[in-house]
Amino acid sequence: MCGICGIYSFSRPLENALPAVEQALETLTKRGPEVQAHYQEKNVVLGHSRLSVIDISEAANQPFADESGRYTIVFNGEIYNFSQLRDVLRDQGQSFRTRSDTEVLLKWLILNGPEGIKDLQGFFAFAFFDKLSGKILLARDRFGKKPLIYHINDDRIIFASEMKALLKLGAPKLLDQESMHIYFQLNYIPGKWSIYQDVYKLMPGYYMLFDGSDCSVQEYYHLPERPLVAYEGISYPAAITQLQNKMEEAVVKRLVSDVPLGAFLSGGIDSSVVVALAAKHVNQLKTFSIGFKDEPLFDETNYARSVAKMHNTDHTEFSLTTNDLFGCLYDVLDYIDEPFADSSALAVYILSRETKSKVTVALSGDGADEMFAGYNKHMAHYRARQGGISARLLGALHPLLAPLPQSRNSFLGNKVRQLYRFGEGMGKNDADRYWRWAAFAEENYPEKLLLKSVNHDEYIFRKGKLTPFMQKDGDMNNILRNDMHLVLTNDMLTKVDMMSMANSLEVRVPFLDHDLVDFVFSLPESFKINQNQRKKILKDAFRQVLPPELYHRPKQGFEVPLLGWFRTELKEKIINYWLNDDFIRDQGLFNPKVINNLMKKLFSNNPGEIHAQIWSLVVFQHWHSKFIKP
Repeated sequence: MCGICGIYSFSRPLENALPAVEQALETLTKRGPEVQAHYQEKNVVLGHSRLSVIDISEAANQPFADESGRYTIVFNGEIYNFSQLRDVLRDQGQSFRTRSDTEVLLKWLILNGPEGIKDLQGFFAFAFFDKLSGKILLARDRFGKKPLIYHINDDRIIFASEMKALLKLGAPKLLDQESMHIYFQLNYIPGKWSIYQDVYKLMPGYYMLFDGSDCSVQEYYHLPERPLVAYEGISYPAAITQLQNKMEEAVVKRLVSDVPLGAFLSGGIDSSVVVALAAKHVNQLKTFSIGFKDEPLFDETNYARSVAKMHNTDHTEFSLTTNDLFGCLYDVLDYIDEPFADSSALAVYILSRETKSKVTVALSGDGADEMFAGYNKHMAHYRARQGGISARLLGALHPLLAPLPQSRNSFLGNKVRQLYRFGEGMGKNDADRYWRWAAFAEENYPEKLLLKSVNHDEYIFRKGKLTPFMQKDGDMNNILRNDMHLVLTNDMLTKVDMMSMANSLEVRVPFLDHDLVDFVFSLPESFKINQNQRKKILKDAFRQVLPPELYHRPKQGFEVPLLGWFRTELKEKIINYWLNDDFIRDQGLFNPKVINNLMKKLFSNNPGEIHAQIWSLVVFQHWHSKFIKP
C-alpha cells in the first residue's frame, strides 16, 4: 500500500520537474511512511512513497525497474494472485530477484501489455513506463479501491494518488461549478470529475496509454449487466454453495502478508462473515471493534463480541465517547483534500488509527450492502417498485409528516424521517427516486445555495453518467449496480481509503473479489431481497457460522452527533468563521440569505436533517480556507 505520483511530458525533456515531485511525495508520506523515492528520465519523473506489506526488503522498494532498466513501475495496491502469475512467468523463463508482487506485476506487463491487466486479481493504481518506446500506461482497479487523479494540458500529464500531491505538481485550482452543485446534494463528488476544472479521476476498470500526446483510454472491466452463462438458471441451494466457496476463496486470497494482519469487526453480518472465514485460516485472528459509550442506540460491540467468542479471535474493543470523536475532527478535516462530507469518516479514522497500533493490514466487510441489497433504502426501493396500498398512501400523505421532528439520533425521529423520505420518493419515477434517495438535499437546493448558476446541460449529462443503470428497464439489480457505480466507489471506498491511509493502514475488501462480484450480479433479485428480508442469500449461506442474535436485529448505521457539536463546541466557529456573513460575502460563492436561513434552522426547535447540510458547508469551508485562500 503506497502513494504514487508522476509527470510525463509529451514532446520535450522535463526541466526542473524533480523538486515538484519531491514536494508531492512529502504530501503522500502517510500513505507510504517508510521510503520515498523517485525515477527520472528525460521526459518522465515517477515518485513513490512506500508502505511495506509484501516482501518488506529494500530490494522491493519502488520505483522498481527490470534488469535491463528499460521498464519502470510505481504501484499502489496488492495483487492477490501474484504467486500464480509468477509461476506462469517462471514457466516462460523469467527469473525474480524479490518476493514482491511489484516485480511480478512489472514483468507481467512487460510480456502482456495492457491486456495483462485483465489477469490481475486485487486492487491497484499504477504507472508503467517503457523507456525505449517512450510510452506510459496508467491503470486503476476494477472498483476504484485505489485512487488515481490526473490533469492533462498541451504539454504533459501529471498524476497522483491524492489531490494535495497533484497540486504540488502544478494542477490548476479553478472551481468546477457542476461538481459543487452535485457535492451539495450528495456530500461527495462522484464520477471522473473533481472539485477543480480539468482535473479528473481515472475511472475504475479503465486504463490510459500515452505514446507522446496520443492517448488511448480503454475500459477493461465493467459489471455484468445480465447473468453470466455459467450461472443462468442457478437454483437457490446451488447458489448458496457457490457463494460459500467463492467467499472463502476471496478471504483466503487476502490473508497473504509479511506484516501483522487483522480484521474490522462491527457486529454486522458483513464483517462477521469475513471474520468467520478468516478465523478458519488464521489462529486467533486479531479483530477490532469500536463502540459508542454516549450513543447506545448505535453501539454494536455486544454483537461483535459474540462473533469474536464464537471464532476465538484475539479481540480488541475501542469504546469511544463523543469527545473522542470530536478530538479527531480537525485531523480528519485537515486530511481531506477535496470536499467530502460523509461524517462517518470520523469513526473510520479512529478505528483505523487504533487498529494500526496492532496491525498493518485489516480486512473489512465493505461492498456487501451494495451487492446484496443491505441498506434500508434498498427495501424502500423494493417496496416502492412493488406498489401497494400503504406505499401509495404514504406518497399521498407524506407532506403531513414534514412538520414532525426528524432525526437519525432517536428511534421515533428516525422512523418519521424514513417515512417522509419514502413518501416523497413515491411521487417520482425510478431514476429520480434513486437520485433523491442517494442525496442529502433536494435537487434544487444547490441552485438556491450557490450564487453562480450551474450549466444545466452539463449537469444533466453528468447525472446521466452517474446513474447509467437507472436509465434502463430492469429490476433491483440495476439499483444495486448503480450503487456500486456511484455510492460504493465515490463514498464508501473513498472514505475507507482516505481514513485508513491517513493512518498508514492497508484495508482489504474480500467482497470486492471480481469473480465473486460477477457471480453475485448473475443472481436474480429474489435471492437477495423480498418483502421481509434484505441480504437474504448472504444471511442464509453463513447462518451456521454466525451467532443467532445477528439475525434478529435491525440494521443500524452510525450517526456522528454533529447537531450537538454545532450547537455547542463548534457554534462559535460556525457563527464567527465558517459561516460568518463577512466571510461568506468575501468568498462570493454562496447566497448569504440562504446561509442565514440554514443557520436559523440549525438553532431552531425542529432542525430536521439540517446537520448534513451544515456539515457539507463546514467541510467545504475548511477545505477552501486551506487549499484555495489560505
